[in-house]
Amino acid sequence: MSWLLYLSAAPVALIMLLRALSLVLPGRLGQQATFVAFSITAFLLLVTCASYGVVASLFLRAIGYGGLSQWTVGRAFKWTMWLSTGVTFRVDEAGGREEGGRRGGKEALETRPAVFVGNHQTELDVLMLGCMFPPYCSVTAKSSLKYTPFLGQFMSLSKTVFIDRANRATARAAFDGAAATMRNDRQSVFIFPEGTRSYATDPTLLAFKKGAFHLAVQAQVPIVPVVTANYSHVLDMKRKIVRPGVVDVTVLPAILTKGLTAADVDGLVERTRNAMMDELVRLSHVSGAKEGNGVPLPKASGVEEVRKELRQRN
Repeated sequence: MSWLLYLSAAPVALIMLLRALSLVLPGRLGQQATFVAFSITAFLLLVTCASYGVVASLFLRAIGYGGLSQWTVGRAFKWTMWLSTGVTFRVDEAGGREEGGRRGGKEALETRPAVFVGNHQTELDVLMLGCMFPPYCSVTAKSSLKYTPFLGQFMSLSKTVFIDRANRATARAAFDGAAATMRNDRQSVFIFPEGTRSYATDPTLLAFKKGAFHLAVQAQVPIVPVVTANYSHVLDMKRKIVRPGVVDVTVLPAILTKGLTAADVDGLVERTRNAMMDELVRLSHVSGAKEGNGVPLPKASGVEEVRKELRQRN
C-alpha cells in the first residue's frame, strides 16, 4: 500500500517543486514552470472531478435526478480550480441585455430546455462550463472521448450527446435522440458551434457549423448564446503563459425558434453569430480595460467592419 501513497503524492510534490522553481527562475523559464504546474494541476483536478462524477451520476440517476450530473461536477471543478490556481469565470450581469421581453444574464441561464451555444477558445473552456453550466444541461462531445478513462465513463452516465463527426448518419441519429430527450425530459444541451478551438488572442469567431441550430429548430427550443471574453491575458496556449484571473462571460437573451423550419437555419446561424461577435468585441474591450491590457473598442459597427479593423491592427 505504501507504493500507492508515494504514487499519489508524486504529482503533488512535482507541482509544488515547479511552483517553487517559478519563483526563482528568470523570465521565460519561470513562466514555463508555472504553465506546466498549472497544466498538471488542471489535469489532476479534471480526473478527480470526473471520478466523483461517476459516483454522483450513478446516485443521481438512481433517485431520478440524472439531469443534474454535469452541473454538480462542473461546480466541483469550478471551486477546486479557483482554490488551486486562482483562475475562474463569472457571468457578467452588467453586460446583460433585454430583447423582445427576454433578458440575458442569469435569467437566460434558467431557460429550459434550450440549446446553449458558446465561443470555443482553448482547453480552459471546460472550466468555463463548470462555472456557468445551468442545472439539467449536458454537453456534446466527439465520440472518441467516450473511451477516455474516468472522463468517458462520467460523460456516458451524465447524458452527454456523443457525435461521430466522420459518420453523418450516426451524427444525425445522435441529434435526433438529443431532440427527443430535450422535449421529453426538458434537458438542455451546450454546443460549441465553431467545432474546434480558435486559440485566438483577439476577439475572433470561427465559422459556425449548423448542427446546433438544426437541433434547436428540430426540438423547437430557444438558442441561448454564451459569449466568453477573450482570455489570452489569463491563458495563452501558443506562448505557454498562464496567470491567475477572472474571465467575464455574457449570456445573451434567448433567440426563439418556435415555428422555424430547416429553411430558416442559415438566417438563425447568421443572427446568432452576429450577436455573439458584437458582444465578444464589447466584452473583450471591457474585460481588457479592467486588466489594463484591453484594445480600444472598434469604431466600426458591423461584424465584417469589426473583423477588418482587427486584422489591420494585427
